[in-house]
Amino acid sequence: MSNIIDIGIDLKQQYQIYVGQHLGEDFKAFCKGRYPSAKAFVIIDENVYQLHEERVKTLMDFFDEVHFLTVPQGETSKSVKLWHRFVNEILEIGLERSTPIIGIGGGVTGDLAGFVAATVLRGVPLVHVPTTLLAMVDSSIGGKTGVNHSTGKNLIGSFYQPDAVFADIAFLETLEESEWITGMAEILKYAAIRNPKLFGELDELVHQPLTPKSRWADVIEESARIKSDIVQEDTLEAGKRAYLNFGHTFGHALEKVSGYGAITHGEAVFVGMIAATYFSDQLDHPVDDTRFSPFLALYKKQMSPLSANAEELIEAMKSDKKVKNNIIRLVLLNDWGSPYLYSCEQRALLEESWSYTLKKFNQ
Repeated sequence: MSNIIDIGIDLKQQYQIYVGQHLGEDFKAFCKGRYPSAKAFVIIDENVYQLHEERVKTLMDFFDEVHFLTVPQGETSKSVKLWHRFVNEILEIGLERSTPIIGIGGGVTGDLAGFVAATVLRGVPLVHVPTTLLAMVDSSIGGKTGVNHSTGKNLIGSFYQPDAVFADIAFLETLEESEWITGMAEILKYAAIRNPKLFGELDELVHQPLTPKSRWADVIEESARIKSDIVQEDTLEAGKRAYLNFGHTFGHALEKVSGYGAITHGEAVFVGMIAATYFSDQLDHPVDDTRFSPFLALYKKQMSPLSANAEELIEAMKSDKKVKNNIIRLVLLNDWGSPYLYSCEQRALLEESWSYTLKKFNQ
């Protein structure tokens, strides 16, 4: 059984997000009504394939011919090199414009699969099957695809919407605790920018075994709904969609300075939200980081001390793709649930925000 979230990108393009357990029949019914091709390409995280091989092959038995392309674990796989290799393999095997590409895995796999689907034959069908908490609530929704570049994160890519998203929480049964904690950062982001009640929900859930109970399913569905609502308001990130970057401008800088893969995206975002909240507080908005306090120990437990300094982090922020006219744009909070865009020209306050945050994580 699944709950379905309708997401409309425009009058011509709409798709659904299925959230629930054991969605195999939903997936097969969807494919049967959509794809005439008897062939499919599956771009899948190598660990997911090892852990769920039988589940995945059963899911794909609708197709007569299935080609699996495995993605090595880690942020370094989100590269031009691996994108190029996959495109070559797919073109050499052969496909039609009706042949779907199915991405099964976390954010790295989904972003890479999406970019492959967007570019091969100028675009073929794409289906996301996210298998991590972070991918279910964030990266599989909204159509952002791409790979990293040595000068920054996600600098090569495109907006390309999937035909559907199947968030089957049965995949979360094998998720490591560190990945739950990583994914929680994006849920905390939704709490900060849209639904502060999620802070309390997560505060209760993190003290229970991290398994896909019904309450986790409810939190995942609410998070997916928040993101889909914002994406529908602003598909190409011209305005409100930028609110989804709360904590990300700080976080992406930390990822770059630390070296991609040394710190997870969720960990970096959590750190970034502390910095962004402090910055907001210094502008006399009624927010502070105490709402993040119940989760701080979880992140510090699995993170190494942050060796970066404020100066190099600010320089890294300047390479963020949201910078305009050399001015860093931040998402800040007027209040909980009330984000806004801010053009930052106060380097001293950036330094202060980073110094405060780095000290908090290195105590």
